[in-house]
Amino acid sequence: MEQYDQLYRLYQGTDTTTLRGYQEFVDLFPPLSSTVALEQWETASDRLEELKAEITDDFPGTGDTYAEIAARLTRDEAFTALDLYSKYGRSVNALVLDVDETLRSAGDTDNEIPRNTLYLLTQFYEEGVPIVVCTGQTLENVKGFMIQGLGNDLVSSGQMSIVYESGNGVFTPKHGQDTKRLLYERLDDAVVDVFEHVRGRVLSEAPEDVRHRCHLQGNEFNVTLKPNAEVGSDDAVEIIDESLRYLCGLVGEAIAAQVDADVADPAGYARSYFSRDPEILDVLEAGGLSTDADIGDAPDAFRDIVERVDLGYYEGDAAELVSLELDKSAGVEEAFDVLGIDDPFALVMGDSKSDLRVMRWIEDHDAGIAAAPAHASGDVVDHVSSRDGLIYEAGDASTVLRTVYGISLIERLDEQSE
Repeated sequence: MEQYDQLYRLYQGTDTTTLRGYQEFVDLFPPLSSTVALEQWETASDRLEELKAEITDDFPGTGDTYAEIAARLTRDEAFTALDLYSKYGRSVNALVLDVDETLRSAGDTDNEIPRNTLYLLTQFYEEGVPIVVCTGQTLENVKGFMIQGLGNDLVSSGQMSIVYESGNGVFTPKHGQDTKRLLYERLDDAVVDVFEHVRGRVLSEAPEDVRHRCHLQGNEFNVTLKPNAEVGSDDAVEIIDESLRYLCGLVGEAIAAQVDADVADPAGYARSYFSRDPEILDVLEAGGLSTDADIGDAPDAFRDIVERVDLGYYEGDAAELVSLELDKSAGVEEAFDVLGIDDPFALVMGDSKSDLRVMRWIEDHDAGIAAAPAHASGDVVDHVSSRDGLIYEAGDASTVLRTVYGISLIERLDEQSE
């Protein structure tokens, strides 16, 4: 109650809006070569320190921390941080972050990670909090845009790990032989052969519409079809839906070839199995494809393999074949191991069902909290809402990052009060 009362007094008696404005200006617009710009920055910096000093004087012993809270968090963010600290009793010691439609949004941030979000990630890094970027993209793509946004020193520091292709590999610079762990090499030959079979046929035998309107992403292992159109556009939605219908049948045929058994309707069995996902069911039915085949009638060897793989569907973005044994949560576990995080309490941010697996893993192990954008998959939004309600608007991941940073400040207050 004491911290609650003190926070109430802080936000009741301080013009925190002005204070945060100065802090943001100083953080995001550092001194430039222009004399006028330098003078403006110095003036803002001096005024920021004056306002912080007033708070420091009003809160003896803990004033510096309260000044940081007021300068960086809105009232709602500060009280949410206090509630989270009261609930869990600890601050976050790792960040697990999806990128597309989580940190950045095609519709709201021009597909760039906003500057305030990048600054906050740098702030966590400077506080010694490891960052795990967890994405379905290829390693080279992720490395490229993270270096562009955060700089090579941070990305190559040994405090950042990249889980790429939804868990097929983990890249953590400066960790010797553990710098790159290829998880897909641990799969048995039967599953690997199915992926190779699909990869070899997926474009060469595709219907003309699919072959000319999409391309194969350059993955190390996953088989991912991407649209030759702007992500999320009507054209992209149409071709990804058609690609998913084609890929579903192809996977069934590849499994049948691998098990070398008499499978009456491999494509039908595959559609039946994967249509357990409501979104995939809708796409298959919209294409007039039957999902009535009884997967229980398929040979045991067929069922054994189909139950170990999955189809990922991202409307207007991608259709892909993945291994259930190599999801993002498996990659995150490996990243934690390489980074030496023995007792994780992580913030997991994501928007898709692959991110949901990480969130559920975190929940099962009492190892963190979850956050998601409001436009995330319905299952993701339901999960996050049922836990701590950390739902944010598209492109505004900084709101959650500030709140979570605030938990560490609340923890510092707790320590200063002892």
